[in-house]
Amino acid sequence: MNAQIQTRKSGIFQVAVIVAALGYFVDIYDLLLFTVVKQASLFGLGSTDATLLADSTRVINWQMVGLLLGGITWGVLGDKKGRLSVLFGSIILYSAANFLTGFIHTVNQYALCRFLAGLGLAGELGAGITLVSELLPKEKRGIGTSLVAGIGLIGAVFAYFTYYYTNDWRLCYKIGGVLGIALLILRISVAESGMFLQVKRESVVRGNFFMFFTNGHRFRKYVMAILIGLPTWYVIGILVNQSDRFAKAMYGSHGIDSGRSIMYAYIAISIGDILVGFICQWLKSRKKGLFIFYILCVVSGILFFSAYNNQDSRMYMTCALLGFSTGFWAIFVTMGAEQFGTNLRATAATTIPNMVRGSLPLINLLFLNLFQKTWGWTLVRSGVITGVLVMLVSFVAFYYTEETYHKDLNYIE
Repeated sequence: MNAQIQTRKSGIFQVAVIVAALGYFVDIYDLLLFTVVKQASLFGLGSTDATLLADSTRVINWQMVGLLLGGITWGVLGDKKGRLSVLFGSIILYSAANFLTGFIHTVNQYALCRFLAGLGLAGELGAGITLVSELLPKEKRGIGTSLVAGIGLIGAVFAYFTYYYTNDWRLCYKIGGVLGIALLILRISVAESGMFLQVKRESVVRGNFFMFFTNGHRFRKYVMAILIGLPTWYVIGILVNQSDRFAKAMYGSHGIDSGRSIMYAYIAISIGDILVGFICQWLKSRKKGLFIFYILCVVSGILFFSAYNNQDSRMYMTCALLGFSTGFWAIFVTMGAEQFGTNLRATAATTIPNMVRGSLPLINLLFLNLFQKTWGWTLVRSGVITGVLVMLVSFVAFYYTEETYHKDLNYIE
């Protein structure tokens, strides 16, 4: 299909929304698959009980580095070459990395493949959210992006059941590669954003990442847009991902499967992500909807560390509640896209969520290295204090973040 200016349509179930949602589905499938198959895959590559933590940390950190670098690279390309160029290029890279992961033999090869996958995955969500935001009218773009995230996050559930039924981690990665190629074919029918095509004809700087740092007001907006998303990866990366360790420390259980905790959490996140779009639509405000979910996150965190959470069924339930409370991911990314003009929008929407994803190693520095290893705090105390600090930072950032619900996106920086 030749590139053409696509005018905004009123329906939220247009091809771009559906394809963006399926793209994020594959993105989340791949992103969370490592957590699901972590033990089986690393033991299969020669890791032992003594090296498992170090090996898994090395692999996930390389994936996060890939996400950080890829976020910047694809974001810049999205504003320079177009939203569709990113959607095609990123999926080719992470599909190939996924498929190659099915043939690795060492932990170092695993880390390299996850780094390449991270590079590719970094472009998926931001470019999709940008495209949908620019195609839909402002009254419906929040619902559209919520549907993209809500449907996409089911990919985590699919990853869990794919491994559950195949019990073959190599096959799971190969399936992810095939899913990506199938999506690539489907994506051919999607047209480019009319806003981008209009700006492309003008003599304006596009995709300059350093523009976020050369203007004080723009820099503050960019930093605040990142910080409001921190609770998502504290919840998923610390509490849910290590729910088995917390269960053992809090009530002596050895029966929690962290992969199942993640599945329950992502089912709830998916529901929350769809619901938050309608809440913001009803309230006519992004910030009010985000604030409601922040309060839910605080309440769920208190419940997680309370005496109530003293058996496996309750641990799974609180993981699901925590997941639901972080179902503001779609609105958080949408707000990031809405903060900036068309010539920087893809760069913002792609780098912001990946900066948040990349914040997990920094949060781990507090939670694990400083609080537990250096200061000798318990797992539970470290988790509580880390959560308090993350939420305090996010509430401050929330206060200084501007409302974008009624904002017209047809402008440049």
